[in-house]
Amino acid sequence: MDNLGKATVIRKVGAEAFHSSGKPLGFDLKSFWQWSRSDLLDNTTRGIIAEYLVDRALGMGEDDVRDIWNPCDIETSSGIRIQVKSAAYIQSWHQNKLSYITFNVQSRRGWDSNTNVLSKTVQRHSDVYVFALLAHKIKSTIDPLNVDQWQFFVLPTEVLNKRKRSQYSITLKSLEQLCSPVGYYSLKGAIETVVSTEI
Repeated sequence: MDNLGKATVIRKVGAEAFHSSGKPLGFDLKSFWQWSRSDLLDNTTRGIIAEYLVDRALGMGEDDVRDIWNPCDIETSSGIRIQVKSAAYIQSWHQNKLSYITFNVQSRRGWDSNTNVLSKTVQRHSDVYVFALLAHKIKSTIDPLNVDQWQFFVLPTEVLNKRKRSQYSITLKSLEQLCSPVGYYSLKGAIETVVSTEI
């Protein structure tokens, strides 16, 4: 029987061809990415971009591959576990007003993709939360690839665990009372400061 353990993911370059009977079909992985991910304001895609920006700010992301099944979004080589949440005022669809900013912080059961076992404990599976806000408010000029349009709020997970208010979500107003936003170039330092303070 074939080994049904966790699959090894190899980083792709985009030139990999769709094929049949050993022959390329004339379209490749890059064309699939263009077809499926060109809407950068889509909630799912924007969330992945936010994770990637945090990854790159930490000096990672150049050769690694996102592991969608990890209980946390990012784990550094030193073992720091980071959960990234994103939000934006501007959406892809027609809006009558800017979106209200809130982030989901609900505790969950963790699933181990190596063993296919769901943990019994409901908790937050990170040391740090990074709340990534695409803060630009003009639809005609919004660009999720422009790091200057993002703000990042870095908070120890323990602060969320001790909150007396909702354990399911946090509003921007509440978040601003707990920490100040930083830009992309200050994000790594903010994460390192939070982690060192918690130790």
